[in-house]
This record gives sequence, structure tokens and C-alpha cells, in this order.
Amino acid sequence: MNSFAQPLQSNAPLIDRDRLWQSLMDLARLGATAKGGVCRLALTDLDRQARDLFVQWCEDAGCSVTVDGIGNIFARRPGRNPDLAPVMTGSHIDTQPTGGKFDGCYGVMAGLEVIRTLNDLKIETQAPIEVVVWTNEEGSRFAPCMMGSGVFAGKFDLQDTLHKQDEQGLSLGAELQRIGYAGSRAVTGHAVGAYFEAHIEQGPVLEDRATTIGVVMGCLGQKWFDLTLTGVEAHAGPTPMHLRKDALVGAAEVVSAVNRIAHQHQPHACGTVGCLSLHPGSRNVIPGQVHMTLDLRHLHADKLQAMVEQVRSVIDATAARHGLSVELTPTADFPPLDFDPACVNAVRDGAQALGLSHMDIVSGAGHDAIFVAELGPAGMIFVPCEGGISHNEIENAAPDDLAAGCAVLLRAMLNAAQESRHE
Repeated sequence: MNSFAQPLQSNAPLIDRDRLWQSLMDLARLGATAKGGVCRLALTDLDRQARDLFVQWCEDAGCSVTVDGIGNIFARRPGRNPDLAPVMTGSHIDTQPTGGKFDGCYGVMAGLEVIRTLNDLKIETQAPIEVVVWTNEEGSRFAPCMMGSGVFAGKFDLQDTLHKQDEQGLSLGAELQRIGYAGSRAVTGHAVGAYFEAHIEQGPVLEDRATTIGVVMGCLGQKWFDLTLTGVEAHAGPTPMHLRKDALVGAAEVVSAVNRIAHQHQPHACGTVGCLSLHPGSRNVIPGQVHMTLDLRHLHADKLQAMVEQVRSVIDATAARHGLSVELTPTADFPPLDFDPACVNAVRDGAQALGLSHMDIVSGAGHDAIFVAELGPAGMIFVPCEGGISHNEIENAAPDDLAAGCAVLLRAMLNAAQESRHE
């Protein structure tokens, strides 16, 4: 795909800012926390209530609603040519345990606002328009993350995924049945005319640059590992320093190396140790074992692999120096992604035509758009979030910025669907 239809004129309709904001606030009541955030884990009763509300809103807007075998919800507004692949948008409405009002939810409500605006203006598109709620994007109750879009794109097997269990031993398939969202629509084989996902940035770049629209060029590749370093726990007093096999000292060197190596591979490199636990965890015992996670990211596959090799080299050298054994297990591997040039240009053209400040940006996080891009042209729209903070109850975004991103989404989707107006 090289181009879409010509962009709309600069006097093209904008969306209803207050209606979009009210939808977000209404949705945020389901699972609202005392600190102003949202806790609405996937496939809980609160998730069912949010799904029911979305379905009702979409049916009120004249959409037909279907649900597939992994619980993804598809709300379709018909086009003049039902044989054309739909132009799609969406995100997720499940949250982190201490999540905010906008992560994921903005993308879904922006899609709904696009449909409502098309209805208000009696605009009929050639291709159908679909808004999707993807199941379990966060992965905070069931692993892995981006589960619904992963099954949709054929990256995850449906039956294997339905058997995934949460910490209480409840299976995803049983919970889908319990809340009434184990649908009959096939999970794979659907054509995608184009897919656009609107999202808060979840980072500080747009706010720092005082820029309204992020034109997302692509997503960082990610390689995750679990690392276990094993030494010997021993008494903290009688054991001389030079005779110790201290797993935590080795782990500290690895943490420092992950940070240093990420700085060496700028721009677009990130390195994080997000979890670390030690055994036995007593103040006067030398730690004999450490479990930790490694998260390495880069926009370019060769540089990401170079980061991995450098970290592996540090781990081996550290283990040898401190007499430790090593177990390094890969847990996730997402290659870098470049979004479709036509979708990227549609976002940029929309922002420019609306007179909105915009800049090219890359996503450091995972999004459902990554998997949907396997099936058709895809792109993303970022808007600023306050302080760059997300996955946090204080997550916040300005109504004007959210409306601006939705206006760009409207233009991009209309152009991709080759709009035509009723006489």
C-alpha cells in the first residue's frame, strides 16, 4: 500500500471533544480507585461490565457487534461496499492493577467517537469501519500480554491460550465463558484494509517538546529474559570477602551493565531490570541465589542483538569472577516494527491539515497494532500524557489533546475508507 485517497480539506469536521471525554469518564467509573485510577483486570466482572457498556454504546450507534473465540469485540459500521476489507481501529479496556483512565481505553473510545461523528454528519464510507476491543492486552492477569490481537494475527494458538491460568488457577477460557464473552466468530482469517490505533504516549517526549501529535514510525524490538545467578549462601561474619560466592554482588554488576549498554546504543535503546528477588533474604546471610528479569529494547534488530550479546558477555564474565552458576531463559522476543508508510503519512497529513503540532516518534511499548500489522497496513497516533506517566493511577491527559488525536484518527480512517457523503 503506497497511498490512500487525498486528505480531507482543512475545514473537515472535527469530533465532539466533550462527548469523547464523557465516554472516557463513564468507562473509568467501572473499577475506579481511590487515587483516581482504574483497576479493571481482564475477564473480571468489572471487565464484563465495561464490555457490556461498550457493546451498548456501539449498538446505539447503529453498529453490528460480534465476538470471537478469544473474546475480542468487533463493532462494525457498514460501508457502501461490504466486500471491502474494513478500516479498523481499537485498543483495550483491561487495565493494570493500579492503572489509569486512558491507557488503551482512549483508543477504544476514540474509535467510538469516530463512528458517532460519521453518524452525526451522515458520512457513508466505501469500506466498513470497525472498532475493536482486544482481549487482555495488559497481561496482568493472564500471560502473555497482547493476547487477543496475538490470537487474531495467528501468533498464539487459540486452544493453548484458552488454557492459560491466572494465579488462582482459573483458566482464561473458563473466565470468558463465565462473563459471557466466549464468542462464535472465527479468530483468524479476517482481512484488514487498514488499522489505526490512537494511544497516549506513555512517555514524556511529546510533553517535553510541547507537541500535540506523535506520528508513530514504528515500535522498538523487545527481548526479555529470566536470569538466575546461583552462588553459596554463607554467614556474613565469618566468611572472608575474597572467599565469597555472593549472587547479589554478581546481580548488581549485571544491573549496572544493562543500564550502561542501553546508554551506549542510543538513540532508541532501553535496558531494564524490572524484577529482582534474592534467597535467603536474611540480613546476616550472604545471598546465595538471585532471580531477575532483563528487558532489552531497540528500534533496529542488529543493534538489539548486539545489546543482548554484550549483556550475555557481562553475565558470563561476572559469573566466572564470583564463582556463580547461570541460568538465562528467553521469555519474549518481539522484532522491531516499521509501520506502513501510507498509514504513517495519513497520520502526518491529518495533523498537518488540522494545524496541529506533530513530530515523528517511535513507541517503546507493546501495542495491539504490532500484531495487527501482520495482517494489513497499520499505524499509530500518540498524544501527550501528563509527566509521561502511565500504568499508574495518576495517569492523565488533556481533553484538548485527546480530541486532537481523535480528529487525526477520523481523517486517517476516512481517507483509508474512501469516504463519500450522502446527498
